[in-house]
Amino acid sequence: MLIEAALSGLILGGMYALVAMGLSLQYGVARIMNLSYGELLVAASFSAWALFTGAAVNPLAGLLAVVPAAFAASWLVYRLLLAPLVRRARTRDALEVDTILATFGLAFVVQGVMLGFFGGAYYSYGYLAVPVKILGATVAVNRLIALGVAVAIGLALYFGLTRTRAGTAVRAVAVDPESARLVAIDVRATAGFAFALGGALVAAGGVLVSMFLTFNANLGVLFTMKALIVVIMGGVGNLLGALIAGLLLGLTETFVATWVDPGLTLAATYSLFLLVLLARPQGLFGGSGR
Repeated sequence: MLIEAALSGLILGGMYALVAMGLSLQYGVARIMNLSYGELLVAASFSAWALFTGAAVNPLAGLLAVVPAAFAASWLVYRLLLAPLVRRARTRDALEVDTILATFGLAFVVQGVMLGFFGGAYYSYGYLAVPVKILGATVAVNRLIALGVAVAIGLALYFGLTRTRAGTAVRAVAVDPESARLVAIDVRATAGFAFALGGALVAAGGVLVSMFLTFNANLGVLFTMKALIVVIMGGVGNLLGALIAGLLLGLTETFVATWVDPGLTLAATYSLFLLVLLARPQGLFGGSGR
């Protein structure tokens, strides 16, 4: 039972980490705290459901359509809604307030559209929900595939940010936008790219989550809160911190649900969050470079 709980916790934590990495990029580079973040995850889940049930497209193939669409949609949101706020903001604090209010409103718009199309019912679909044994523990194949794809995406993101010129530009803007301008980096274009990339990551997380969890149009705020908790716990803008914090959160929730009471998972989540903030207000890896 311990191994089964640990595997479930790692799978859930891997999803949390993948989703939080996208929000960490959006805030760490574009300086935008996106409160509509979870709605994009739910929209991606519905897209995967529609492709699977309507056109028999499996979710892994659906990633090839949903992720680029989410990247394009996020880029458009940045260009049409957020870029004007960035241009007029005189300080970083003013930018944060403006973008929080704008994305808060956007969250309700997206949620309303999804409620209009799908209502408030819960949705799910069966894709490779076949149990297998690993070290005596039973786990569904779709969960293992979701974890494997999440790991692959995380590694691709890491190598993209550390081994390419575009990744170097993203990291430079995250550390110091003013200095980045001095070396001919287009800060606004890079911020827009990072925001869109964050949207692509959360959409990938939405497709993977839809493979083994039920979802409805009202769950966006829950995923936004979980992503915020992971980002703050790990250290704002720190991708390694998001990974570690996501795994910690997933393991905590699973162990509490298995050995204590499933109704206490939310309390355990916020208790862990508060303990980390009390011990390290800057987050687990807040002191390291981004």
